[in-house]
Amino acid sequence: MDTHRTFGEVVIWEDGRLRHMGRVDMTRTALEGFGKTLLTTDEVVIEATGNCMAVSRVLSPFVKRVVIANPLQVKAIAHAHVKTDKIDAGTLANLYAAGYLPEIWTPDAVTERMRRLVARRYQVVRHRTRIKNEVHSILYAHLIPQCPHADLFGRLGRAWLIRQQVPDDERAAIERHIRELDRLGEDLGVLDREIAEGALSDTAIERLLTITGVNLTVAAGLVAAIGDIGRFSNPQKLVSYFGLNPRVRQSGLGAAHHGRISKVGRSHARAMLVEAAWAAAKTPGPLHAFFVRVRARRGHQVAAVAVARKLTVLCWHMLTKETNYLWARPSLVAHKMRGMELQAGRPQKKGNTRGPAYAYNVKKLRNQEMRVAEQAQKGYEHFVEAWRPRPPKKARGRLNPARLE
Repeated sequence: MDTHRTFGEVVIWEDGRLRHMGRVDMTRTALEGFGKTLLTTDEVVIEATGNCMAVSRVLSPFVKRVVIANPLQVKAIAHAHVKTDKIDAGTLANLYAAGYLPEIWTPDAVTERMRRLVARRYQVVRHRTRIKNEVHSILYAHLIPQCPHADLFGRLGRAWLIRQQVPDDERAAIERHIRELDRLGEDLGVLDREIAEGALSDTAIERLLTITGVNLTVAAGLVAAIGDIGRFSNPQKLVSYFGLNPRVRQSGLGAAHHGRISKVGRSHARAMLVEAAWAAAKTPGPLHAFFVRVRARRGHQVAAVAVARKLTVLCWHMLTKETNYLWARPSLVAHKMRGMELQAGRPQKKGNTRGPAYAYNVKKLRNQEMRVAEQAQKGYEHFVEAWRPRPPKKARGRLNPARLE
């Protein structure tokens, strides 16, 4: 079935022959009616589109299996000279019958809901950033000096913003942007609460929170993007899924040329990994030592992406082996857990009994944990100090038949 916004073109493959079945409306009633005409032994193949998950949920009770094809890897459709809906549906059927159809993994309802929540939160944050940039551009256009306060949109920053002399239309635009920021802030709070509620009983999210630099939003986003960790046989598969592996160009006996990262995969999860890498690079620990070592050779931007890749490998080992981060700071982890509970709407615990998160308020205990992390950092530095960068490999020339005689 080649699906569109309003209809789907259906082609049936049976006994090596294709048979055109016409169009089906993309409504729940029409799909259920179409599903009743199918056999329980049939298999439906669709391409990954915006409505593919809904189509799969409607047709799954009527057939043996619903297969969702990866559109980026179905080159036979993308490069076809004659391209119609009927031909595309027939190509999907032929590829699946021959066993050459690249499939995608279908998440369960809980994982799919978490993906939607994280994606919507990301969109709200980006919208807030655009609005803030517009306010800054207005101030820049009228030669307003930089705000002396840390946050232009905080209480002190807004009071300073009101006192600035700008034209009336610009003043109205600033006020409109401020109101939009307040509204988006309320939406962001609702999304954060829903994400925290879904993360309370998730052991994978709690495990990733033990990594320094990974907060609730990053942990929930990574777990939602990964889904079942068992579908990645090794950490390199997960690195490739996030698009953090370098591009490789090689032909014949020539040397392999490695370029920038592929950026093929879930861009949202990759962006969150880079943000977590910057946070992890600022705190003592092995990740900070790794960041400093790469930065000395390649610069801070490449070093941040390298730390993001290192975090991906770390997440794979932690989720596969079901173990926490070795150099976790207990008071910081307890502080994150308690913050997640409060964000989910759990009641505050008042009384004389102090919880495990109270240790984060004791400066002596925090410094003690920092010293342990610094020792781990020194251990990594001592481990790699004897390493030397390898010289670039010389390109191997093509084999000379005369030398082989």
